[in-house]
Amino acid sequence: MLVLGIETTCDETAAAVVERQADGQAKILSNVVRSQTDEHARFGGVVPEIAARAHVDLLDGIVASAMKEAGVSYGQLSAVAAAAGPGLIGGVIVGLTTAKAIAMVHDTPLIAVNHLEAHALTPRLTCALAFPYCLFLASGGHTQIVAVVGVGEYVRLGTTVDDAMGEAFDKVAKMLSLPYPGGPQVERAAAGGDPTRFAFPRPMLGRPDANFSLSGLKTAVRNEASRLEPLEPQDISDLCASFQAAVLEATADRLTVGLRLFQERFGTPRALVAAGGVAANHAIRSALQDVAAKAQTTLIIPPPALCTDNGAMIAWAGAERMALGLTDTLEAPPRARWLLDANAKAPAGHANSRAGY
Repeated sequence: MLVLGIETTCDETAAAVVERQADGQAKILSNVVRSQTDEHARFGGVVPEIAARAHVDLLDGIVASAMKEAGVSYGQLSAVAAAAGPGLIGGVIVGLTTAKAIAMVHDTPLIAVNHLEAHALTPRLTCALAFPYCLFLASGGHTQIVAVVGVGEYVRLGTTVDDAMGEAFDKVAKMLSLPYPGGPQVERAAAGGDPTRFAFPRPMLGRPDANFSLSGLKTAVRNEASRLEPLEPQDISDLCASFQAAVLEATADRLTVGLRLFQERFGTPRALVAAGGVAANHAIRSALQDVAAKAQTTLIIPPPALCTDNGAMIAWAGAERMALGLTDTLEAPPRARWLLDANAKAPAGHANSRAGY
């Protein structure tokens, strides 16, 4: 089974061809990603209109590159898959419309993929992980703990009631005048800082649910930074280190609860899986390793190129769905919001529309 995958939900324009073999094993034949970081850097964040226009300009060439690198023709494709949401709606429309055009012209099945499902299934692409397993998804738009029970079977165990984790890192970077993208800059500054200098709050610590909250922590950083102005370089490093330490402790606590809830409902997870851009943070990876060890399970983190947005994860999710006979019509809609767990309810205090993806 050969599937072309297209990803345009945010600021990466990506396409890939993935082969799913008869025994369920996977092989990535191509995976082309063009980041728009430079286009958005001067604005300190992603500008939806600029992102959508860049997808229009770039996508045809990237799809052609992915097909050429894979060495396959459109006639050989078993399906074309596109991320149909959730995400910035302009970009989603560009990718999904392109996939529909390819499917129509070449009479190929279309698969409209939930971007979050693609993240959830990535460990089955990289190491053929069996169900069920526990997913920690942390990025600029999402912070969730999800029980991955099967293809199309997801139970959300926890989410953020306000800011997503990557969003909080980016906002802290911006308030401290660190360059975009902010997450890696905060981690870099934290390496030279004192994590005990500022006693920032540990949001939701000890609660019986597995939800996250990061808005208050972000505000505490802002208040301390304002008190210290003008900031010296060491102040910035100490603020970043103290902020990151608070995130690590809160994350470990929330995941410990999430794994316990998983155990109660689904038994021992095959693994704890981390995905999303935040999984590239080395300090967070270390904290996740400790949590997994205490829970007596394995930590699996896909390679960085497959943690962030990419076409290979979309192609693989499409292949997994097609193997079960799940395809879509050309009327499949683009979605700005699309819950992975259709039965999930917004937690009390939920105030961020992005967190409801």
